[in-house]
Amino acid sequence: MAKLPRGIVALGFVSLFMDVSSEMIHGLLPLFVVGTLGASAAMLGLIEGLGEATASAVKLFSGMLSDRMGRRKPLAVAGYALSALTKPFFAMAGVPGVVLAARVADRVGKGIRGAPRDALVADLVPEAQRGAAYGLRQSMDTVGAFVGPLAAIALMAAFAGNVRLVFWLAIIPALAAVAILVIYVREPEAQAAPAPRPRLDRASLAALGKGFWLVVGIGAALTLARFSEAFLILRASEAGLAMALAPMVLVLMNVVYALAAWPLGALSDHIGRRGLLTVGFGVLVLADLVLGFAPGLWGVAVGVALWGLHMALTQGLLAAEVAAAAPSRLRATAFGVFNLVTGVVLLAANGLAGVLWAEFGAAATFSTGAGCAALGLAGLMLVRRPKKVPGPS
Repeated sequence: MAKLPRGIVALGFVSLFMDVSSEMIHGLLPLFVVGTLGASAAMLGLIEGLGEATASAVKLFSGMLSDRMGRRKPLAVAGYALSALTKPFFAMAGVPGVVLAARVADRVGKGIRGAPRDALVADLVPEAQRGAAYGLRQSMDTVGAFVGPLAAIALMAAFAGNVRLVFWLAIIPALAAVAILVIYVREPEAQAAPAPRPRLDRASLAALGKGFWLVVGIGAALTLARFSEAFLILRASEAGLAMALAPMVLVLMNVVYALAAWPLGALSDHIGRRGLLTVGFGVLVLADLVLGFAPGLWGVAVGVALWGLHMALTQGLLAAEVAAAAPSRLRATAFGVFNLVTGVVLLAANGLAGVLWAEFGAAATFSTGAGCAALGLAGLMLVRRPKKVPGPS
């Protein structure tokens, strides 16, 4: 960590605290929506899918705006602040529609900050350290993603299952994330006045290059096979896990994710990313099959752990691939395009997962995910990466 710039470490803590806040809510939200508010699994799929798709659409425009401004931090601050302000609305929700609106608004904040923040990581470190930099940020983000559910469990026990109070308290770490970003992150001076200013047009999309579009295709294939973690929680509940312990699903997944993402990212700086991404697809196939057919809570636990491992093998590496493939003047736009495409695919995947679950049950849902991951794995093994054509950055 000492070899990385202070701004990278600070961004890691920003992600950590915001994820503590988000996962304090997200770890309880599926059962709150389905159990307390009486919504269906299909409605849960809509909430999750629409929220993520909205974030992805906003990332496109925030990325383009960041490249035109030549600034990353102002948009990152605005996005984190908006997400912090949405937290109380989950506590006040009396019907699923309010949760949907709050989730979408929260994801708009995620969309505003996502592409500029990811581009800022690449701006702060050289190519040879990007796997480690993205891996560190992802690992710290994921530490927050299991600390949050643990905090939710402790608070549920301390306050006799008062889920709404837990949602209220989630605003505290969110505000801490905004404060760290404002005080400790400085973007490089070189980003102050880029020229010429890029536009979101056919020429700019073409300038992203074939290598970038190959990364988009890989990310889309992976996303189609990987729906929301809310369905992991429903699967554990179906296997007998109590509502008060539901966040343990996210704890287990994110412990594996956090422990593996940084070392795997650093490893990719030395051995390359394509092989590790291929392994990630294979692990997702196995995770889906275990979750669909292994009996009992122990079977679910193994599937969830494999799910976390596949996330560590893919998410930070895909971000590093986007940064490497796109010209620096279009880097935030590239992250926006990547996230828009994968977000639309995620909306479809969550919608399909919700319908399959409601009509045919968990086995059909996870079997479909395994089939999509297997097709993506076959495609990844068959396609060859195009050589990067030298050009202006």
